[in-house]
Amino acid sequence: MASRVWQHPYVNIFKHMRVEEWKKSKKEGSVTIYMDKTLKCSVFHIRGSVPANNYILVPKNSTQTLGLTGHYFYLLFKPTPAKYFMVHLDVAAEEGQAVRISFSNMFKEFKSTATSLHFPFLCGAAKDSVYESTAKSARRDLVGPAPSMVRWTCLMLDLQYILSVYLNRHHSHLKCVKLCANMVVKNMFTSDLLLDPGVSFSEAKLMGLASSRGTGPMPRDMSFPVPKGCSWHDLYDYIRFPSEGAKLPFDSIQKGDPSTSDPARESPTRELSRSVDISKAVQDRVSLIQQITTPRPRPQSLTPLVTNVPELGVVSTALSATDSQPQEDRLCHRDDKSPEESQGSESLRVTPGPPHSAGDGGVHVYVHHEDDFNNDSEEEEEIVCTAVSQPVHLSSTKERQKLHPDPILRLNRIIGFGGATTKCVLWSASGDAVVYPCHAIIVSMMISSGQQRFFIGHTDKVSALAFNGNTTVLASAQSGNHSVVRVWNYHKGTCTAMFRTHAHSLSLLSFSYSGGLLCGVGKDKHSKTMVVVWNTLHVSRGGEVTVLAKAHTDVDIQTMKITSFDDTRMVSCGRDNVRLWRLRNRALRSCPVNLGEYHSLEFTDVSFEEGHPADREPDDRTLFVSSRSGHILEIDYSRVIIKNVRRLLPAQQRHAQRREKQTFSSGPGIAVNSISMSPEFCATGSEDGFLRLWTLDFSNIFLEAEHEGPVSLVSVSPDGLQILAATSTGNLGYLDVSSRGYNTLMRSHTDAVLGFSVDGIRRHLTTASSDGTVRIWHMDTLQQLYDFASEDSPCSVAFHASLQVFSCGFSSGIVRVFDISEAKLLAEHNQHRGEVVGLAFSPDGEFMYSADSLGSLALYNALAEDHHVIRVLGNMVVRGTERAPDALAISSDSRCLAFVGPSEYTVTITDARSLDELLRVDVSILDLESTQLDSALKVCFSPASDGQLLITTSANKILWLSAKTGRLLREVSRAHKQPCSSLAVSEDGRFLLTAGHHAIKVWDYNMQMDSQTFIGHSQPVRQVSFTPDQLDVVSVGDAIFLWHFLAHRVDHLTSDHRSPLKVHSISPPKPALEPHPEPVVNGILLSNGMPRQAAPLPSSSPPRLDSSAIDCSEQEALGSVSFCNDPEQPSAIQVTATIPGPSSVPKPAVSFLKVTEMADSSPLNSSHKSEGDPLHDAADLNRKTPVQPDCYRHFTPRFKTSTLDQTTVAPQPEEEGLTLKAVIGYNGNGRGNMVWSPDTGLFAYSCGCVVVVENLHTGSQRHFLGHTEEISTLAVTNDAQTVASAAGGSSGSRSLICIWNVQNGACRNTISYHRGSVQSLTFSRDDLFFLSVGDFSDPEVALWSSRTFQLLATVNVSGPVHDVAFSPTTASQLACVGSQGVFFCLIDTHGMDVDLKIRRVSVPHEVGDVELTAMCYNTNSILFTATNRGHMCAWDCTTQRCFMTWEADQGEIGVLLCRGNRLLTGSNTRRLRLWGVAAVQGMRPVGEVANVGESEPRVLLEQEMMLDGAVVSASFDHTMDMGIVGTTAGTLWYINWTDGSSIRLISGHKNKVNDVVFSPDESHFATCGEDGSVRVWSAPTNELVVQFQVLNQGCGCLCWSPVLNSSKSRGSCVAAGYSDGTLRVFSLSTSEMELKFHPHTMAITAIQYSANGQVILSAGQDGGIAVNSPLKCETIHYIKDHRGAPVTTIQCVNKQYKEFGVKGNEMWLAASSDRRVSVWAADWLKDTCDILDWLTFPAPAYFEEGGSMPPSLAAFCPTDSGLVLYTGYGVEKELSFYSLAKKQVIKRIALSHWVTCFGLSSSECLIAVGSKERVLKMIKSTSGRFQDFLHHSDSLQTCHFSPSGKLLFTVAYNEILLWEVRGL
Repeated sequence: MASRVWQHPYVNIFKHMRVEEWKKSKKEGSVTIYMDKTLKCSVFHIRGSVPANNYILVPKNSTQTLGLTGHYFYLLFKPTPAKYFMVHLDVAAEEGQAVRISFSNMFKEFKSTATSLHFPFLCGAAKDSVYESTAKSARRDLVGPAPSMVRWTCLMLDLQYILSVYLNRHHSHLKCVKLCANMVVKNMFTSDLLLDPGVSFSEAKLMGLASSRGTGPMPRDMSFPVPKGCSWHDLYDYIRFPSEGAKLPFDSIQKGDPSTSDPARESPTRELSRSVDISKAVQDRVSLIQQITTPRPRPQSLTPLVTNVPELGVVSTALSATDSQPQEDRLCHRDDKSPEESQGSESLRVTPGPPHSAGDGGVHVYVHHEDDFNNDSEEEEEIVCTAVSQPVHLSSTKERQKLHPDPILRLNRIIGFGGATTKCVLWSASGDAVVYPCHAIIVSMMISSGQQRFFIGHTDKVSALAFNGNTTVLASAQSGNHSVVRVWNYHKGTCTAMFRTHAHSLSLLSFSYSGGLLCGVGKDKHSKTMVVVWNTLHVSRGGEVTVLAKAHTDVDIQTMKITSFDDTRMVSCGRDNVRLWRLRNRALRSCPVNLGEYHSLEFTDVSFEEGHPADREPDDRTLFVSSRSGHILEIDYSRVIIKNVRRLLPAQQRHAQRREKQTFSSGPGIAVNSISMSPEFCATGSEDGFLRLWTLDFSNIFLEAEHEGPVSLVSVSPDGLQILAATSTGNLGYLDVSSRGYNTLMRSHTDAVLGFSVDGIRRHLTTASSDGTVRIWHMDTLQQLYDFASEDSPCSVAFHASLQVFSCGFSSGIVRVFDISEAKLLAEHNQHRGEVVGLAFSPDGEFMYSADSLGSLALYNALAEDHHVIRVLGNMVVRGTERAPDALAISSDSRCLAFVGPSEYTVTITDARSLDELLRVDVSILDLESTQLDSALKVCFSPASDGQLLITTSANKILWLSAKTGRLLREVSRAHKQPCSSLAVSEDGRFLLTAGHHAIKVWDYNMQMDSQTFIGHSQPVRQVSFTPDQLDVVSVGDAIFLWHFLAHRVDHLTSDHRSPLKVHSISPPKPALEPHPEPVVNGILLSNGMPRQAAPLPSSSPPRLDSSAIDCSEQEALGSVSFCNDPEQPSAIQVTATIPGPSSVPKPAVSFLKVTEMADSSPLNSSHKSEGDPLHDAADLNRKTPVQPDCYRHFTPRFKTSTLDQTTVAPQPEEEGLTLKAVIGYNGNGRGNMVWSPDTGLFAYSCGCVVVVENLHTGSQRHFLGHTEEISTLAVTNDAQTVASAAGGSSGSRSLICIWNVQNGACRNTISYHRGSVQSLTFSRDDLFFLSVGDFSDPEVALWSSRTFQLLATVNVSGPVHDVAFSPTTASQLACVGSQGVFFCLIDTHGMDVDLKIRRVSVPHEVGDVELTAMCYNTNSILFTATNRGHMCAWDCTTQRCFMTWEADQGEIGVLLCRGNRLLTGSNTRRLRLWGVAAVQGMRPVGEVANVGESEPRVLLEQEMMLDGAVVSASFDHTMDMGIVGTTAGTLWYINWTDGSSIRLISGHKNKVNDVVFSPDESHFATCGEDGSVRVWSAPTNELVVQFQVLNQGCGCLCWSPVLNSSKSRGSCVAAGYSDGTLRVFSLSTSEMELKFHPHTMAITAIQYSANGQVILSAGQDGGIAVNSPLKCETIHYIKDHRGAPVTTIQCVNKQYKEFGVKGNEMWLAASSDRRVSVWAADWLKDTCDILDWLTFPAPAYFEEGGSMPPSLAAFCPTDSGLVLYTGYGVEKELSFYSLAKKQVIKRIALSHWVTCFGLSSSECLIAVGSKERVLKMIKSTSGRFQDFLHHSDSLQTCHFSPSGKLLFTVAYNEILLWEVRGL
């Protein structure tokens, strides 16, 4: 199923599965094979009295699957007369669900469940038989056994349609087919094509049927024989579902009505007209009809084509090419045609008769039979577009295209909580996320960032949720009569199982800790409580869910939970009962707890005690039960007795200055709704709105939080530090125990949201709800900013366009205007008597409008503070509330106001400033074919430039009208299954939003592409609209949905993609008095003005060219083209483009370039660029700024703010104080920056500016050092003796290419030519030539000699080049690919001269507008190229043309390799695929380009792997069995296709590395980065040992726990500080997180264990320093002395107890960015910490060098802890040594750069200093001797010595270098 290529155009299932061998298929009962006389071939005969016992099953086992993805299923069969048959199809949906589709003639009616569909089958009868005549009068009589004259039938089922319409699912593939008796079967197959069995191949060719249009004739091996002179339809039956016949019974599979199924075969017959006497009113209406619209062709059940005609703005319906009538007759009605000529194409025609003097009459109405009307509406496509204005002749038709991007909307945020319940909120195991329901969607929210993930699939409100013990599996149930349970993989967000329940609705779910059992509680059809237990043990591995036990009970159950210590035991509570349950032998039994005098209480929740000792039995636990009376029962679970009963009573006086809050329920006790236990406390949520934390004996409340409504749920987080609380009023939040702060996660409306409005400037959203509130939200944080409550129900809201003002209309008719900034009421108006159904401000902010349900319309002055009324009109707007809340629409230019009224059939447009009527349109008369009057529902203006008004109607149509004339321009039928409730047009006029029932659709405005549908709402969508910035979409109904709108904005300077050339320059600008000419390509105006055919001539003649001859035919396709050897000259390129006619066939755009280079002794000609050339510099100045290509294959250097110090002098060889020992990581930002030679074992890759050569056996490294910038790409010669590396130039210089000798590591040569980065390097097959390609800023191809590395030839290409390669068979041939297509190159040498001939060929038009991103040759003169949209193209190098394409991936392919007949593709979808392309060699057709999807399979997907990032480099052996692949995640993988394995060879950080530290014993080191990962590595081998990942957070610092001799030591730990202010401690022995603190509200910037490991010191971004105790698991001190400036450094050392006059056994210091250093003495066992010294260093007021100020850094000297070393921004660049004993600076060392990091060695007096200038300086502190090292490509941010001082780590961004310290 990995690819669909092999399944095109169809799959013969019997042949594919070899049914006759019965190895892959199964037969049961009476199944025989015989020769059928009619078909003249062998068929299978299935007989038997019981269909279930006689069948053919394909495939044989249930574990297998057919995997057929074709949308259409074809079955060629004949039912047995007077018998019943049955067919089962098992179809898989994309949502992971399996659906069984069954049809049989024994089914009497259609039936549907969530996993099955049963369709009645109506057997067709032979022509002219009695059964056929019976069928015409009563179709119901044929439901039953097949008639005796039944015929062979070709049945087609549209599987995609069936799953979409009946189950709202997306078709994935066909799994299994079961054919049951009684029937005769010839074959069955699947296809994506709509095939016509009645059309032969010759007829199809004449009719223009082609697979490219999605249709065609029946394949020969699938067709039925037709004798000469006979018609196929006279001999056989063709049944399509959805059918086109009469639908009795409903949703049946039956033969279509020939009169409608094949309109092309009918000859038009004219029906006699008849005179009808009609009234004068009707005559006037008919006259009005003729003025508004013209007659239209009759809609046909074919795929519509919407074609936008700029002059008229109409659409036309595409008709079948088989129609005998000429196309122009079918598409348009001409005035010179007679009624007889046009009658056959119209279903209803009204024409004026001769004039009459008086009386009603004179109107002739031509009407077809009533049957024609009955068959139209049901069988049309969902979208029917009908031309209503005068159509124009179309020369060709186009297929409907897909709307891109797909999807165009992405659900980003949901404001809402609850729906069916507010009692289901869950913690994740890590405690960083909560999971809760929001109507039909399940939301997982990160509590720190508010980021949401969604689980979408339920069709009704979610009523219950449950997690397993480690929160990896989530179960959910939905309410309603058709209750289903879904099981999800929580981390992946995928649904692994879905099953129907035995209950009408489930209210409770509980998972066992292991996830093997799921318990649910609901009601059966008799409203009796039912408990069901399912086996979910294998659901995560794709297994089925089975019912283990089911029990009915009369007791009330409000809570039921499976115990954590035993999966087979459960507890429940409810009114008057507490019960213990047990599952044994597939039976569910319970026993009640003897409640005694408490038997009449209503119990609400249960919770077991936490902190169970290991020496007690698992069931020896206490169970706590809460009640509404305030009683808390403590029950001994093992003995099933009550141990203790306590009653919680409210305090008599809660606060002295506040009255006592009354409880919501009667009685003196606190009504407890929920209870949750932790080892330290008990949390309760009660009806009085309080969350309370009690001591375990319930004697005291030590913390409480008051809510706005009853608390329905409380839950303690896994770490016990947060308590989650949910209220019945829709609020969700948590209480942080450590900080005693309360954080609100979500607020929501408690009823349906009626309408909304967006403040685009402040990104505020106001909503009105049926719960009686108006709320204002912040769209980015989802926080509720304001809440307005009123006794009067709000109906509609509107924001002012610029002011912080909004208005609200109420059900009483009052309109209130509020000023949010000043929180006051500006105005209140009572002009309306009915409910306000429309409210809006004009876009310019001058006026406000309101309308009510009784028809009045009001205009207000929005510029005045009181918003006084200007005008009020009655009976303007249609009465009723159906069109609320957006009954009014205002044009974007604030000139027009539109609304439905005064009747439901009319739409009125008024002047927005005066309400004077401008236009009134009657929509009921616009549809001539409808027998019912159509009414308008909603109106919406398009952008003012279009001048159109959109109207939705009750007939489920969308109408486009001219806002000036009222003329109907276009209409679309069946936009939704129900009438549209809201619509909106994007600001640029490209997209249309519609809402219908529960769905939202996005259309292209011109309706030329398929729409995209988005679900999620469980209630009808009330309103949908774009945000003012057009980046988001808001929809409201049951909740508030915020969607990201992913469509790109329109680029106004777009060029015609058919143009063979891109014009990169225009003529020099003319004087200011002359109008500036606008650029034009192919006659299309790029800016404004009139189109012209040629670009303006240059001011000077272009240079003379040496161009190769162009074939005349190619010259015609190109027009007149002049090529320049140096296109960067300021003169323009003259292009005279010809516009091809409608019938012309565009040829591939090709061009030839000949570049001749002189001998080495001659000066460089114009094709060579030399530095200092004034002409070349002038060209640089006049050159247009290049544009970065939008493809990941093109290398983009990482952005840097650092600059390289060019004056730095490297130390002499053999005298270096540091030697580079190892490089940690791989640069995933490079492209092709890894090489491997399987023959020699050479393995090299780049990291930063270093080339690493690694021995794969020993892991040892060698390093090629010579670059100073990030290396972009590598290349290796075929003998693996030379490696070339390329990196960008520094300080604006040209790129540097280094040529390395692999054996000794010496740099043989350096090349500097390209201005930008080098995109690609490659050697020829004989290693004689070397090729380099510049990036998009300098797209030039340079050819070098591999012996002398002198430049031989260059070619400048008009667009970016992405890849280049030499031919493996011919050394003189090469090719490169890029945005302009393929460039075939030929190297022609003549002595010392080298000619490089280039021929460009564009991409075939079948592939579309794409860029070629990668390429490779095979050994058979075939070139494979890949595109940025996942297409593969095969080119014949001999003819230089593309002969085959196929879709190889869903994303951009960036890596291609070919070895023999195996092709490797790697893409940005992280997929690595291996293809078999052996059959490609044999198919080089002479005709059109072959598409694999339309022909026999030519390529085979052999294997596929998913890696951790986009593929950027790959190298494989000669058989493509094994290789190495690099990804953007910074990982190098070893791939073995033989066993399908992948091993991580090299791993590194993708993003910035913030810290790296050694363990005390130097056996390991740890790193942390912005990606939130903490990685621990083995020091000797530099291999990754373990990785701790925290999602959505960055890790800023870390430290190791010190080595302690105490026996209580827990082993080595790593403490890390994160950007959310949390501190986590990880244990290496258990590879788990041991502790988590949250001591800071901002990011942690420094962290350090105390010298004895008793506390962890952490510092935040705000300067606060926290003292955290790992033993007490809490923050014990918080120091605020550095508050206001971030702390950059914390360090701890031992000291003598009374040293420096202060008691304490250790010292620690902290340095902050305000140049202050504090030194402290502490004794943590005695809980003392006193300041020892406070240092402040002076500095100038302003940082003169710009950029960020250097950090303030401090550290204790390792050899003398009484010395503090400090550096930072000051008067001088220096290191200062401060003596704690002398209280003064005793030494200074001057520096050449500001310090960004430093490290101190403990063995020698060495200091490592890093700077922004990328210089690592090693300093001897005693003598001041230093050495500089330049091996990083960015500024250094971390320097750390090992504890022994023998090793040094330095970090620049994600480059980690490990140095060996030799000393100075």
